[in-house]
Amino acid sequence: MDVTISRRDLFDGMALGCVISGGAPGRAEAAQKALSEPAGFVVRGDTSAALSVPHALRDGRFWEHAGPFVPTGERHDLVVVGGGRGGISAASEWLRRRPHDRVLVLDNHDGIGGHAPLCRRAGADAVMCDEESFGADTLVRLTSPGWIGRLPISVRARRDLLMLHDDPPDWLPGLPAQAKQERLAELTYAQFLREVCGVHRDVERFSRTMSCSGWGYDTRAFGAIDAWGTGYPGFAGLGLDRDQPSRFNSPTVRREWHGPAPAAAPSRDERISVRTSSPVVSVRDGVVGYFDGHRVLTVEAGAVILACPSAVVPYLVPDLPAGRRAALSRAVRVPLLEAVVRLRDPGAWRRLGVGRVRWTGAYWNESAFVPPDGVRLLATPCRSELGPGAGSAAGRRELFATPYEVLERTVRDQLARLLGPVGFDPGQGIEAIEVRRWGHALSPEYCRPWDAFYPDGPFPSDAARGPFGRIAIAGSDSEPAARGEAAVVAAIRAVEELT
Repeated sequence: MDVTISRRDLFDGMALGCVISGGAPGRAEAAQKALSEPAGFVVRGDTSAALSVPHALRDGRFWEHAGPFVPTGERHDLVVVGGGRGGISAASEWLRRRPHDRVLVLDNHDGIGGHAPLCRRAGADAVMCDEESFGADTLVRLTSPGWIGRLPISVRARRDLLMLHDDPPDWLPGLPAQAKQERLAELTYAQFLREVCGVHRDVERFSRTMSCSGWGYDTRAFGAIDAWGTGYPGFAGLGLDRDQPSRFNSPTVRREWHGPAPAAAPSRDERISVRTSSPVVSVRDGVVGYFDGHRVLTVEAGAVILACPSAVVPYLVPDLPAGRRAALSRAVRVPLLEAVVRLRDPGAWRRLGVGRVRWTGAYWNESAFVPPDGVRLLATPCRSELGPGAGSAAGRRELFATPYEVLERTVRDQLARLLGPVGFDPGQGIEAIEVRRWGHALSPEYCRPWDAFYPDGPFPSDAARGPFGRIAIAGSDSEPAARGEAAVVAAIRAVEELT
């Protein structure tokens, strides 16, 4: 059989050579997409092609098939590993300080920029009390008076929810403010509702996905102290000072206490050279090796900034001290799944009369209209009942095992359930679906009740970051506050360490 199978195919366990007639880089990936994605449906982000080499490196399979290093003869003053917010910020900051240097950014994905920022402040204006949670779909508009009375929950649950919103008591009478905050720091919001407030189980189920769009996990993992800090119902009777955050609030809640911090994407300096679909596999002795689909090519680097997930770093820099490798490996990122849908009939959403819908238990837990003809859906695969760390690891494994056709089917199904009553046809009404799969999206935020060392430290990130020769670490999880502009802060710090 006269076929070509790239080494990348071997790393990912795929034998697609039977449909590939040449050896050009990227043809295996194109063949894979052609076989697995129907017309009008595409998957971006952490695809099988983007992850095959990093996973092979992690599992010890890469060097069995990689072959020898092939020098390119190139020399760059700075090589940045990772083309997300932090990587582009680091490259741009370097050129701002050294405008005549040569800067190269390498990334394993087919594009740069990373995932879209999450939204923590603006709430949904409607809730779909869905079949998965309550046995049938019921859309409730939160902007209309008396909306609690229209929820498909028990009479007692409605009464409890109304109390939480309008007149909650002091659940911790007799305790001073500091002791109340300490108690909240020991609980998740779901635990607060069940164990402290004693509300009906339907209230906890209705509230569960409130935190998903801002944090990547539900209220079984979201701390009660941060729920108080961001204005969730049930805390007004405690009498806590709202003029300032608690010392136990997570870094992001503290930073955004008086409004969300700006999270504009960094602009890319046109002098930066970028190579996508180029996973880095080795960084040592001033030489950076990356895989082009067939060979490990090398470039010389005056300095290297690692703007990738911290857990990846020990596989790229094997000479790191054991303690630092262990600290880097502790950073477990939260997975995310986005879908951007282009509608042929955007009038259906306008007829619905809402802008953003929270789902209480379906696969995609948020859907929002993006004018003029788009819908953005968000899913949070984290197994929140296990906590942010263990839950993210478990959810990521499930996400990567989910077939692409399931992702498409769930998008179409939920749009049909939401828009069908206003005349939407999910078969003919959708022009295109782009799913963005991010297994390592959000850097871990130090927060209570999960991190007993917070806020006093010492923090694992302190042991993980800092220069190692001419290498600096700039992933957003190298900062204790791992949201908002943390990637930019880490990038600037890494540049300062090397200049």
